[in-house]
Amino acid sequence: MADPKHLDQITERVERLLLRHEELQRTNTLLHEQVQALQAERDSLKSRLNAARARIDALLDRLPQPPARAGHTSADTPSKDSA
Repeated sequence: MADPKHLDQITERVERLLLRHEELQRTNTLLHEQVQALQAERDSLKSRLNAARARIDALLDRLPQPPARAGHTSADTPSKDSA
């Protein structure tokens, strides 16, 4: 038959393991909730960033284009040496 002292030690270790398991489950649940919250925040920030980019692109499209300098190149401009 098993030694009662040995059984008590085993029982105590099993109880401590069960408590530790419950603690780890609670911690895991909290961490999972944090990950979900951070993912939601990330998605919100991505959405805001994309909206800001779209607004900036729209503003850039509204800027006037610089005038084209048709027919003028640096070769067409007389230099001081050739005068």
